[in-house]
Amino acid sequence: MTLPPVVPKMLKPIPVPVAELAGQLAFARVIDRHPALLDRLGDFGGKTYCFAPIDLPFEFAVTPRLARVRAAHRGGILRYDAKISGPVVLLLALAEGRLDGDAEFFGRQISIDGDMEAVLALRNAVENDAVDFVRDFAPARGPLQGPVQTVLDRLRTHLLAREERRWN
Repeated sequence: MTLPPVVPKMLKPIPVPVAELAGQLAFARVIDRHPALLDRLGDFGGKTYCFAPIDLPFEFAVTPRLARVRAAHRGGILRYDAKISGPVVLLLALAEGRLDGDAEFFGRQISIDGDMEAVLALRNAVENDAVDFVRDFAPARGPLQGPVQTVLDRLRTHLLAREERRWN
């Protein structure tokens, strides 16, 4: 379920500070819409999680309690407590609870390095909060709300259908 090769090529020229700003804005939006996530993480909110999409030119280190997001070119985040790697669509679907993380891990679609207990705490926190990136990132109102949500939802459905066909 990796992105078409043209997508990483289009993103590669983006400067790291721009990718980092996008990551910070995305994280702030998720926390704004799901503030209980930080409470559910408890002590694990102080851990640094590296999200490393294998089909994007960037990876991101997130320390939830500090509301800090760092970006680097793939392989550039060296300090983290836990690192989760896999195709970006798969990582987003796991964050939304649309796929079984255990099945993806044991099926070797994602890899985890570091503090497994922190990753489990993160998974449990996210699963209990009904995160929906289409709803969370589409415009909340205005003339583009419906069309943007429809396009993003159809894209997600299409990409996830490819994943389901792989398992069936």
